[in-house]
Amino acid sequence: MTGVRRIATVALLTVFGLAGAGVVPAVAATAGGLLPHPGPDGLVWVEESTGDGGVVSAGASNTLPTVLTVACEGGGDVRVTMESQGVQVAAFTVDCPVGSAGVGSVAMDPGVMQWGSFSVGVDASRDDIRWALTVTQPE
Repeated sequence: MTGVRRIATVALLTVFGLAGAGVVPAVAATAGGLLPHPGPDGLVWVEESTGDGGVVSAGASNTLPTVLTVACEGGGDVRVTMESQGVQVAAFTVDCPVGSAGVGSVAMDPGVMQWGSFSVGVDASRDDIRWALTVTQPE
């Protein structure tokens, strides 16, 4: 995927966040972020958010593997679901310890994700749980 398409995806994410179309924009991270920037393979990076939330984006390829990673802290857990073109492709729970980050990840083979849009939902067991997520498609 070209850098231009990745930039367009981030711009689309920003537009959805500003329009309130169900996207939770990232909140400024405090020192010691939960997940590093995903680099050039990243489709989405939510640097930090709290409580329930998620992201909607586009630009996924059906010919590349996809990795969804979520980190959290603060006690409790987060339930993570991912849909591609309206079909659930991933679901898992991450324990969120107090004072350190819990991390969960799922790797999907090429073809699991469909071409185009996708969504990730994060359902936190507590409103003060801090979380971050990345979606990457390594080339």
